[in-house]
Amino acid sequence: MEKNSSWKKTQKKIHNMVSTGVVDSKLNQFYDIFSTLALIANLVCAFAITFDSVEARFGTLLQVVDEITVFFFAVDYVLRLITAEEQYKGEPAGKAAVKYATSGYGIIDLLSFLPHYLPMFFPAGAAVFRMFRVVRIFRLFRINAQYDSFNVIKSVLVEKRNQIASSVFIIIILMMASSLGIYSAEHNAQPEAFKNAFSGIWWSVSTLLTVGYGDIYPVTVVGKIMAIFIAFLGVGVVAIPTGIISAGFVEHYTKKQHDHEKLPDIREVGEVLVEENSQFEGLSPDDLEDIYMVRLIVVLRDGLTILPSGELRIRQGDILVVNSERLEKKKQRH
Repeated sequence: MEKNSSWKKTQKKIHNMVSTGVVDSKLNQFYDIFSTLALIANLVCAFAITFDSVEARFGTLLQVVDEITVFFFAVDYVLRLITAEEQYKGEPAGKAAVKYATSGYGIIDLLSFLPHYLPMFFPAGAAVFRMFRVVRIFRLFRINAQYDSFNVIKSVLVEKRNQIASSVFIIIILMMASSLGIYSAEHNAQPEAFKNAFSGIWWSVSTLLTVGYGDIYPVTVVGKIMAIFIAFLGVGVVAIPTGIISAGFVEHYTKKQHDHEKLPDIREVGEVLVEENSQFEGLSPDDLEDIYMVRLIVVLRDGLTILPSGELRIRQGDILVVNSERLEKKKQRH
């Protein structure tokens, strides 16, 4: 029993260490910094080695850095796998590990190092899978998941997903219709360029999205007239999702302004549970004072009592013990 309890404590420490943004100890801070530097170094090596002159001069050094950073990615994946039980509370160790391994971040973490060690199982070559290391950089945006600008974009896209999906569906319908139309108009005049209806898709995409590569273009009068109308349609088609997303940003910031009001139900000392999608998630103690005029006394998290600090960020499931009376009196004095 004592051995199991000791492992649980160790598991929790390791999970806090590998969790991005948990900086309540020097070790966790160092791990976050090292993870960021390893990722940046690996990406720099991946780009630098594509230049012949750089590879000829620093090829050995770049390979060594690549080997070290990829090995770190593998170790990081194993640590996250064995501590997945802490991430998925209430799940058995095996099921939690499977959940992490099959999650989006788990697959990205795995593919960021596995092709390097098992290239024979990846016909496209291990170099192609380096793009998954680039995707790992999105993990850095989770440092302040509810407050940073990246999360604002994510929230708007999620809120407007139905409208965006509808606009994409309209684009696909117009693309198919214009492809069939241009094939009918141009096939006889350009049988090599427009072999079938599918051949017109490349032209319709470049025209509707106003890219206009010019490698395939209409030569008949009917085809040119059709291209004019489709080009005008393309401007409107691009404007639809742009307008939806822009309106989403306006709504988001308007809602955020209304949320920035003093909490009416806290007079002296009170407790606040941070639920899912709470406006408190990701804020710091200073943010609570500036926005809501309440002072954070302590945070109750996973059975621990955490004193507020400048680096502390509020997370889902936290219980906040706050006091508004002292700030009210302070404000009155000023």
